[in-house]
Amino acid sequence: MQNETIKQAPLLEARNLTKVYEDGVKALDNLQLTVHPGEIFAMLGGNGAGKTTTINIFLDFIQPTSGNAFINGIDANSDPLEAKKNVAFVSENVQLYPNFTAMQNVDFFVRLGGKSQYKRSDYEDALVRVGLQREAFDKKLKDFSKGMRQKCGIAIAILKDAPAILLDEPTSGLDPKAGKEFTRLVGDLRDEGKAILMSTHDIFRAKEISDHVGILNAGVLVARKTNAELKGVNLEELYVEYMAGYMEEVGEPSALINNLS
Repeated sequence: MQNETIKQAPLLEARNLTKVYEDGVKALDNLQLTVHPGEIFAMLGGNGAGKTTTINIFLDFIQPTSGNAFINGIDANSDPLEAKKNVAFVSENVQLYPNFTAMQNVDFFVRLGGKSQYKRSDYEDALVRVGLQREAFDKKLKDFSKGMRQKCGIAIAILKDAPAILLDEPTSGLDPKAGKEFTRLVGDLRDEGKAILMSTHDIFRAKEISDHVGILNAGVLVARKTNAELKGVNLEELYVEYMAGYMEEVGEPSALINNLS
């Protein structure tokens, strides 16, 4: 029983993560966050808040100015190839081959990720799991909606079977039915022990699905709340409160909040 109370090491961790671009813009300011196995952490914030910058540093698309991003204990920027073996990524605009079918895309990208043991039936099971219609399996992606392409990207992430998953605006472009399917699927992945870091503008989805919600503004994590702390709380109002409070603290007009929510 005692072992059950021991917290597992985080699969995703940002330590004092800071990013200052060449034009002097500070996109991240000493960000600290952890995501443990079986947890979903949602980052809320407006455009330019630092959400995508955080994910890009974990993926080694950009280098931090200072601080570190770790994936399963591996520094994502000093040892990116090893770190990327432990993470799957689904972007807001999934980049797949439009002249490949769904099945061909899944096969290509899963093999590119080093997984060669799967059969067609495994690909079919993954596509069914993410809610893609069977009649679309052998159709070219150029005729797919954004939501259908998103499902293919999530299927590829599932088949990579990495312990950590990064999601950048994953519900963007999904209709209500697909959004509900996504919520169920991400909950299932959490229950399988995955650590999931998600950037989103979707306040409703963040509260519904996440174990932790962080509010980012101008690269600063101005608030972090657990799901339990958000019970009975209007997250939208809380979001505006924290954003307004931070803007006043740094001497900016709180009216700018209207442009950030």
